[in-house]
Amino acid sequence: MRDAGRAGDTADTAGGAGGTGGVEDASAVRRRPGRRPGSADTRGQILAAARQIFAEKGFDRATVRGIARQAGVDPALVHHYFTSKAGMFVAVMDLPLNPEEVVPVLIDGPREEVGERIVRFVLTLTADAEARQPLLAMIRTAMTNDQVAAMVREFFTEELLDRAARGLGIPRIRMEAAFSQMFGLIVMRHVLLLDPLASAGVEELVALFAPAIQRYLDGD
Repeated sequence: MRDAGRAGDTADTAGGAGGTGGVEDASAVRRRPGRRPGSADTRGQILAAARQIFAEKGFDRATVRGIARQAGVDPALVHHYFTSKAGMFVAVMDLPLNPEEVVPVLIDGPREEVGERIVRFVLTLTADAEARQPLLAMIRTAMTNDQVAAMVREFFTEELLDRAARGLGIPRIRMEAAFSQMFGLIVMRHVLLLDPLASAGVEELVALFAPAIQRYLDGD
């Protein structure tokens, strides 16, 4: 009888283990990994993914599904936070360049050193890969998409170039000339990767470009 009891106990234990195992298996099926649901940090994850995709592919070839896949979220969440791909691009573009912070950096200080401050600011900003990605996305996309080019032009003209030119009391065309050279430098260093510009140090390039930028601003 004791043996039978032990057998019964063993059978009960086995049955319990089997039952528990069945529950665990079903639970495991229900917990199959998938795309992350929305969370407090979902918007930040989408922005980071959009920044990378826009920088790599430009506006036209980037897709909401591709950005969602990079962020590990459902495409519906992308539309929930930004409504459209263009909305995401605007959000990404605004991150590295806040005119309220940029313009004082450019115009405060000795007038004869404005050229140096502009060159140093641009080189320092673009040396940071996280800040550089949205700038490269903006440049690439503006070259191929008229709507985005208009958006970028309006942003830079009204929020940066006009403010800086007014602050220095110079015609805007001089500020545009200065920044056109800076954009060319960004493209050479970070898009075309043209050496020795691409590998040159910040101080070397400041010494090389600052006098030319200063001449644009002074009108000499």
